[in-house]
Amino acid sequence: MAKHVAVLMGGWSSERPVSLSSGNACADALEAGGYAVTRVDVARDIAQVLARLKPDVALNALHGPFGEDGCIQGVLEILAIPYTHSGVLSSALAMNKPRAKDVLQRAGIAVPDGLVIDRFTAAKRHAMPPPYVVKPPNEGSSLGVLIVNADAAHPPQELFSDEWPYGDSVMVERYVAGRELTCAVLGDEALGVIEVITGERWYDYDAKYRPGGSKHVLPAPISPNIYQKVRMLALDAHRALGCRGVSRADFRYDERLQGADGLFCLEVNTQPGMTATSLVPEMAAHAGMDFRGLVRWMVEDASCNR
Repeated sequence: MAKHVAVLMGGWSSERPVSLSSGNACADALEAGGYAVTRVDVARDIAQVLARLKPDVALNALHGPFGEDGCIQGVLEILAIPYTHSGVLSSALAMNKPRAKDVLQRAGIAVPDGLVIDRFTAAKRHAMPPPYVVKPPNEGSSLGVLIVNADAAHPPQELFSDEWPYGDSVMVERYVAGRELTCAVLGDEALGVIEVITGERWYDYDAKYRPGGSKHVLPAPISPNIYQKVRMLALDAHRALGCRGVSRADFRYDERLQGADGLFCLEVNTQPGMTATSLVPEMAAHAGMDFRGLVRWMVEDASCNR
């Protein structure tokens, strides 16, 4: 009898469209691989829905708050449904960027200097000499990220808006110039390193998800020692945060600094995208694992108590 997989997607975070794309891609691959699949557009009644479905495994294709921060993982633990990706603690920790940075720094992984302050304070005066980055502490897909240029006369005034949807605390972080590098970890193995090249100053939401919004170069055209250092740091970050299954660590590489001193880890994604333009499937393919094989690996790796 085919294993029954509930693919959890959608939800109500700002990343709902990306999650639906990831989830449907995974569901298609699983059906093609012979699994019995139920596509679940997650709503507030998800516990009742899953209790009724009684799947063998839940493939978590949710992105953003609730799906990526330990909440849905806790629901799945209570229901004793094996699930993919990271567990409750590591999901919550990685999603909280300031706390994750503390852990990474203690593990010897360089991160940009930064602080967390009230958004209204951040809007009144520069929290640090520009250039710097303002970002929500608990969002993904570059949502709410603002770049403050070196010649900016004042901070981003969007932070004053009553329509700012990302909460009243923001993380202000030193802007790291240089190249955008990323590396995924699958189980206990770091995959290849991609350099992301975009026509914009940074890898924003459109660059991530709009076809043609960015160019992915794999393997990244960097020196062999830096390439291997990125792989090592991605694996170190995965382990330091207690991640499981698939994760992806994003880096900036400032070549003006000597050697690996120019590498800074920006964040670790415990629920990396699985869309047509996503990075992890591309890295897996480079390692000899097609998309169907990648999704199968994730399902067979699923467990509780992650």
